[in-house]
Amino acid sequence: MTLHPGLATRLDGVEESASAAMTEKARLLRVSGAKVISLSSGEPDFPTPDHAIAAADAAARAGDTKYPPNNGTAALKAAVQRKFARDNGLDYATGEILIANGAKQIIFDAMMATCNPGDEVLVCTPAWISYNDIARFAGATIVPVACPQNNGFKPRAEDIAAAITPRTKWVFLNSPSNPSGAVCTRAEIAAIGAVLLQHPQLWILTDDIYEHLIYDGIAFATIAEVVPALRDRVLTVNGASKAYAMTGWRVGYCGGPRALIAAMENVQGQSTGGITTVAQAAAVAALDGPQDLLAARAAEYAGRRDLVAGLLNAIPGIVCHKPQGAFYVFPNIAGCIGKISAGGRRIETDADFTMALLEEHQVATVQGAAYGMSPYFRISYATDVASLREGCARIAAFCADLRAP
Repeated sequence: MTLHPGLATRLDGVEESASAAMTEKARLLRVSGAKVISLSSGEPDFPTPDHAIAAADAAARAGDTKYPPNNGTAALKAAVQRKFARDNGLDYATGEILIANGAKQIIFDAMMATCNPGDEVLVCTPAWISYNDIARFAGATIVPVACPQNNGFKPRAEDIAAAITPRTKWVFLNSPSNPSGAVCTRAEIAAIGAVLLQHPQLWILTDDIYEHLIYDGIAFATIAEVVPALRDRVLTVNGASKAYAMTGWRVGYCGGPRALIAAMENVQGQSTGGITTVAQAAAVAALDGPQDLLAARAAEYAGRRDLVAGLLNAIPGIVCHKPQGAFYVFPNIAGCIGKISAGGRRIETDADFTMALLEEHQVATVQGAAYGMSPYFRISYATDVASLREGCARIAAFCADLRAP
């Protein structure tokens, strides 16, 4: 990205989120009258639980509308303590917990609190778009660790070991993964942990935001619980957005070593301050309330996954790995590269594919290059079945019209 000479160089290489950009393109097409199927946004289509909305309403009516504590209300920090103990077997003191404006701010706080120019951040790739840009914003250098499809898009301990240098500051883990839906087993996490134990200078960030979106009877595991000896170097990141369909409430939380949390609080205090009180009240209700909705929604997502993967694998030119978590598929489109669309666009890259698909058949997806791996594209199945069927039918029609040059 070329910047105006009066702007800060820290923005060099920091791009707008590709998923947000594609979602905005889809919105503008809708405004113009196009019947767009949007499969680009990682946002649950389920409603926020009624009891969480009621708790927010009660908090507002009770006058809980003043400035919040910078690091989170006592009630929400206690609820997060209970959640970590209940779901993950982790015991965090209140001084080891931070509440922030979504999980993204947690990651931003951590990078800004720790990274200096020259530090390296290892990112298991394909990876969520914002990991790289947040770390770059903080002055760090990104070192991608390839997670190929032939390993289920999962990181291998030996590849992480090979990527570590004396400059490595952080290792990012994300299971279930965005964009691939890959889920690491307990044994795989233990193997990664054994490598990281040999490098005491490293911090480890585990993004567990899709923890409850996991299928096929697989058990979720997180590294601070699997390898307790690493606990004092792990930042366990989570939030209310995906599990409880609370994206707009902007509630993220984490547990980590007290000194790191204190430094992150300092960053947060000079950027946003504490998050809205009524959202925190809603999150308390979500974390402490009935949890049966999590399994019910995961079962619905699993059915959508099966549907979408099946439909995509029937399309010539597309090979779709069946993920075990999150709500994305990450199909390979190598069979479409080099061809020409019905509208005359030459498909040289996955970005060409997704743009032609949007312009010619009004289906919004996200190119794999945005996540660090090509030629792939990401589809979110966090939408209704009718839209998924129609979207896949349009993708099939688009691919059927592709021709050799």
